[in-house]
Amino acid sequence: MLTTRSLGNLDRMLTLNRAFDQAFNGAQGSRVWVPAMDVAERGDAYVVQAELPGVSPEQVDVSFEQNVLTIRGTKPASFDVANDGEMRVFAAERVHGTFERAVRLPEFVNADRITATFANGLLTITVPKAEAAQPRKIAITG
Repeated sequence: MLTTRSLGNLDRMLTLNRAFDQAFNGAQGSRVWVPAMDVAERGDAYVVQAELPGVSPEQVDVSFEQNVLTIRGTKPASFDVANDGEMRVFAAERVHGTFERAVRLPEFVNADRITATFANGLLTITVPKAEAAQPRKIAITG
């Protein structure tokens, strides 16, 4: 079963980050690419997924510091005049360049056991909860 649940101010923070990215996008006169990101909570971990089409794992850096998970990287240009030679481009809508997304996770995570996988343009990061933060059943003794 899938339920939508807020992780405190996380939803508002993600929305605000995207709004800032889009606002500065227009102010700089060039387009900035902001990867779409989902954050979910399981009983034992937080799962962060970022869509990174056209990006290889070597172009992505994932870090975790003070409960902030940060994804940085570079999306290459579609056309490279240095390698492809001179060409006439009729449409160029795909954005390229550097990107960064960050999300603050709740405390009580096991930072030493964070894993990341990359398949078909989807980066999946699993941040295990610390033992103290995981739900547990308490036995009642008579």
